[in-house]
Amino acid sequence: MGDGNIVHVVGTGTIGEPLISLLCEFRKDLGIDEITFYKHTPTILDRPKIKSLLNKGAVLAVSEDKIKEFRELGVEPTYTTEEAIKRASVVIDCTPKGVGLENKERYYKKYAHLVKGFLAQGSEFGFGKMYALGINDSAITDEDKFIHIVSCNTHNIAVVIKTLAIDDGENHLVDGHFVCIRRANDVSQATGFVPSPQVGKHKDKDMGTHHARDVYYLFKTLGYDLNIFSSALKINTQYMHAIWFSLKLDRKITLEEVEQRFRENPRVAVTYKDTANLIFSFGRDHGHYGRILNQTVVVLPSLHVRKEQEVIGFCFTPQDGNSILSSIAAAERFLYPEEYQERIRCLGPLLLQEV
Repeated sequence: MGDGNIVHVVGTGTIGEPLISLLCEFRKDLGIDEITFYKHTPTILDRPKIKSLLNKGAVLAVSEDKIKEFRELGVEPTYTTEEAIKRASVVIDCTPKGVGLENKERYYKKYAHLVKGFLAQGSEFGFGKMYALGINDSAITDEDKFIHIVSCNTHNIAVVIKTLAIDDGENHLVDGHFVCIRRANDVSQATGFVPSPQVGKHKDKDMGTHHARDVYYLFKTLGYDLNIFSSALKINTQYMHAIWFSLKLDRKITLEEVEQRFRENPRVAVTYKDTANLIFSFGRDHGHYGRILNQTVVVLPSLHVRKEQEVIGFCFTPQDGNSILSSIAAAERFLYPEEYQERIRCLGPLLLQEV
């Protein structure tokens, strides 16, 4: 590990790039001395992005065998892959699905004695203990060296459940059903778009798709055994994921209480807008680097209480902003275990109350 608090981000995609920018902007408030980042492939299309991150103060690391190619591209690497990892205080892996697990076996275990902690994003089931800010902070211990930051849709489902169904540690959820209506790809991605709605398979016999499974194991870290099921489909849009939810409770609840609970949760944004483009546009204009950092955006006109105990509604999933916020919180916990909550207060103004 190098001198000072060094955060190393692996990957510059839809999560990595805005995460690096956010860390650079709030570096002093977060008590970080240096931000480094790893870029895998030297391409002229990515040169503007690399230069922008360098101008923000981040430091580039690349594979040793690609140093010459990056120099020919007009950018100067400072560290090699392993140099950047072993000198880091915290490593945040933002690579595509499966690569984080490969990196754990290839690099992270090798330098675990030098680095305080490792984080992996999204669909990296098995990387480490699952985590979402404000959901299971109490489940993370000093023994947890590897942390899995759950996906953006997992954050969304989890905060809906915690807001409506869990009171003072007591679980009131009888049955939860969720339909994840996913965007085809991000506006920053040129591949993977679908021409028409594409339904997903229910690969988990008890919980349907991985979304409910991940939420189940996230709450399992707190000792809860949730009865939940999810389905998923992709639609031909690049704006935002949306989720339809139905929560059956073991107690009565009113529509007024539902709205009040959502409004009182600082990680929930509410909206009267019912179309994704208007919310996406608001995030572009008023979010941080286009990202809304709240864990969900609940559509108030869609909320409905059926038979006094079932809450139904729609909400939109911020495009990875919730995962980015949890990543920073987890990194700060490794750096400042006794004061990480206070450290991340500087990000409070970025959490929106209404969209």
